[in-house]
Amino acid sequence: MTTVSVVTPSGQGGADVELPGEIFGAKVNIPLIHQVVVAQEAAARQGTHATKTRGEVRGGGKKPYRQKGTGRARQGSLRAPQYAGGGTVHGPVPRSYEQRTPKKMKAAALRGALSDRTSHGRLAVVSAFVEDGEPSTADALTVLRTAVGEAGARLQRPVLVVLAADDEVARKSLRNIPRVRVLDSGQLNTYDVLVCDHVVFTQAALAEFVARTGGGELVTVDKPAAKPARAAKPKAVDGEDTEKPAAKPARAAKPKAAAEEGEEPAAKPAKAPSSRARKTATASATESADDSGADAAPPVVKQRSSGTSRKSASSGSGAAKEEQQ
Repeated sequence: MTTVSVVTPSGQGGADVELPGEIFGAKVNIPLIHQVVVAQEAAARQGTHATKTRGEVRGGGKKPYRQKGTGRARQGSLRAPQYAGGGTVHGPVPRSYEQRTPKKMKAAALRGALSDRTSHGRLAVVSAFVEDGEPSTADALTVLRTAVGEAGARLQRPVLVVLAADDEVARKSLRNIPRVRVLDSGQLNTYDVLVCDHVVFTQAALAEFVARTGGGELVTVDKPAAKPARAAKPKAVDGEDTEKPAAKPARAAKPKAAAEEGEEPAAKPAKAPSSRARKTATASATESADDSGADAAPPVVKQRSSGTSRKSASSGSGAAKEEQQ
């Protein structure tokens, strides 16, 4: 659903109008629109063209010359088609060019044309063209230029204005402006929408058109009121006691360096010994306890060697154990 701002004669912001999507947001079917426009132009033809045959042309009752003996072609009348001033063969005759077009096709083509103008931002809504009850072409032209978005004194593009059926003041105000086509809401058609670059509805005409086409009631949304400006803070006047905000408490001063105070910095705690150092210290403490408690054989120091030396060491240690037992 598309929302369009309503243009007012005073220039102040009006309400917003929500355009029904089924009318102003429909799919644009170009072949359908072409067929409807061709039928509409064909129906506008008068069809009063006519020509006279050799029997309808005045004169030619006498045979021009005798039938034989002249050496020329035989002729029966001077009003034959081959003579100047003669009749016309197979000429146009009065007839009607009207084509039968279903109502649903016309309605769909009109919805597509209005949707095309809406999608390109060429559809506007005006609350009224003249505020007073008297017609005024100058006031109406000012409002129309604002709605279309042209700043020149004259309109550069054709504009279609759709009015309510009883809006005679606006009709009289706009009827003499060049490049402006005025229609009632009931006369709106596909051809006039496509011929003009811009379409401008009055709010009453738009409500009538939407109600007639089955779009329901026109939804109008009032713009929210502007927020009030903030009050300015009063300036301080000389001689008056103005209370200042309490100062923030000062942060606690960081302790000065030990060198400045003359104190030696505390020694850092020693790191815990590593796992290997712990194992070594534990082993040495165990050995010292064994030596002091009883006379025992010194611990055998294992050396990394080949497989043979390991076997001999193990056998020697076994013999030593047997001797002790």
